[in-house]
Amino acid sequence: HVQLAESGGGLVQAGGSLRFPCAASGRTFHMYDMGWFRPVPGKEREFVAAVGRSASRPRYADSVKGRFTISRDNAKNTVSLQMNSLKPEDTAVYYCAADSLRVGVNADYWGQGTQVTVSS
Repeated sequence: HVQLAESGGGLVQAGGSLRFPCAASGRTFHMYDMGWFRPVPGKEREFVAAVGRSASRPRYADSVKGRFTISRDNAKNTVSLQMNSLKPEDTAVYYCAADSLRVGVNADYWGQGTQVTVSS
């Protein structure tokens, strides 16, 4: 079992950057595939980015590839999302998720979300 807590969202102008972490409880963080998701119209949640247990082979949605970077620090039990070149369409609540297999929209564990607002 793991508990997740995002922090550090906020308001930023288009073209700007944000970076925020997701902190995980427990001693098993390194056993989880971690990801970030956001809700979009017509879908409950959309995949944004994910990273494997050893921080290798990050995965990105096409819409954020080249602009967002996911990273994790297993020693600190955190996974972070660096968002650059932000666009108004990136406005959403961003959720951190963990899964013992491959993280997806039906992941085992979810954080409470953090709001990101990008103004034009």
